[in-house]
This record gives sequence, structure tokens and C-alpha cells, in this order.
Amino acid sequence: MDRVEITKTYKIYIGGAFPRTESGRYYTPKRGEKALGNICLSSRKDVRNAVVAARGVHNKWAGKSAANRSQILYRIAEMLEGRKQQFIEELILQGSTKSQAVKEVIASVDRLIYYAGWCDKFAQVFSSVNPVASAHFNFTAPEPMGVVSIVCKEESGLLGIVSAIAPVLAGGNTCVLLASEQRPLCAITFAEVLNSSDVPGGVVNILTGKRTELIEHMASHMDVNGFLYCGTDKKDINTVQQLAVENLKRVTIRAFEGLMNDDHNTPYYIDDFIEMKTTWHPIEKIGATGSAY
Repeated sequence: MDRVEITKTYKIYIGGAFPRTESGRYYTPKRGEKALGNICLSSRKDVRNAVVAARGVHNKWAGKSAANRSQILYRIAEMLEGRKQQFIEELILQGSTKSQAVKEVIASVDRLIYYAGWCDKFAQVFSSVNPVASAHFNFTAPEPMGVVSIVCKEESGLLGIVSAIAPVLAGGNTCVLLASEQRPLCAITFAEVLNSSDVPGGVVNILTGKRTELIEHMASHMDVNGFLYCGTDKKDINTVQQLAVENLKRVTIRAFEGLMNDDHNTPYYIDDFIEMKTTWHPIEKIGATGSAY
């Protein structure tokens, strides 16, 4: 019998669930004459809901051991590897050639593995024991920044997402991510990967929609601690930098040119979204007679 094919509904991803946008609106990106699907047009309320979800789970995610976060990032890579063919097909739908799509999916898996390996190592690289003149130990150690807003690279459907969130998660942060406006399919499919892995709901929140509507809300939200802008649009960059001043968000701009290059495998991307905490501890000195003073 002939049957009506069940087509996929692309929703947003907030707090570990897949709600429809609060606005009830959608848009239909196209590749040539072919419609890619009905994609949610997220609203300011969706941004607020996503930040609330990210903030609510931050202490839980930051409180996990570095080794556990490493295991979870590795699990995401495993799940992505298992659904490789689906991502290849979606990338081809959005304009990639088959060889380009295969390379992008493989590079995404490998990048997740790379940052999984750094989860329990970057603290040793960036921390220090500081020399001081008094009778104290003085330690400086990294801590997660908090909630990070991310605007993904417009030209990349999957690798741009992975390259943005992997170092943010490795550092113990949670995030709210705006996917590529014209290549959004992989973003929601990647949310399904996250949802079936061990990532707690709310650690990663994925929105779709128009940059022109959402970027100001993401940059001005007072409960967001950092902002990662992936791209080169000078107007967007200026908007983000001006609005971030309100609560002193740390803004990082990455052009993300040549995303396949190993230049984007670096622990310094983790360093962009950590804070350094310095602790003083007194030293009990031993005198010449063997007594403490």
C-alpha cells in the first residue's frame, strides 16, 4: 500500500526536552528549490527559558569530576559515530558534497574525542603554585565561568557546533546555542545525540531561528557569563560587544576559518571560558629546635 511518509519535525532543545518554540512561528530554509523543513523561529522567551535551564544545572555539571566529564564527551562522540550516516545525509541536503559531508562528520567525532581527552588535563596546564614572600602556599586553579551563549558559524551545519561547545563543556560550563540559520538540520539531530548520551538535561540548549532577532537577547541577558561568537560579521560583533558590557560578559570572537584544520584542536579554547581562582594557605614552619611556630 502507498503510505504518507512521516517527515521529521525539527523542534528546539531546552532543558533536556524538545518543545516547540513559544512563539509558534517557523521558517523554511531552502537549498535551491527544495525546502529543508519547517524550522522553529525561537523567541526571546525561548532564550530566557534556555538560560534558566542552563543556570539550573550548572552546579551539577561543574561539580562532576573532570574524569566524568571526559567520559560523557567521549559518549557523545560514540553516539555521533553510531548515527554517522544520518548526519551525512543531512549535510548533503544542506549543500555539502558526499565527500565533504563524510569528512565533516568524522572531524566532528574526532574533535569531541580530542576535548574529552583534555577534560582532566587542562587544570594542570593552566594552574600554578605562585611564589610569595610570606609563610603561605599560594595556588591558582581554573574554575568554570558559568553559562555561555554561543552563536554558531553560519557556514557549518555540524562541525561548527561541535567545535564551539566541546571546549565550553570540557571546562565545566553550560551553554545556550543558536544554530546556523540556513543549515539548521544537524543542530536538532545533534540534540537527539546529546539527549541519548549521558549529558544532563540543560547542559546544552539548542535554539534555531534568525540571528537578527535573537543575538541581542543572548548578548544582553544578565544571567549569562560569557559569549562566543563564531563568524566575521562586523555588525553582529559590534552589537555583542556593546551589549555584553552591561554585566561584563567575557566575549570571544572566533572566525573559525578552516574548521577541519588541527589548529582548532587546542586547550586554549577551553581557557577562554574559565576563571582563575587563587587560594592562600598558611604554612606551619618548623624552627631550629624542631618546634612549630
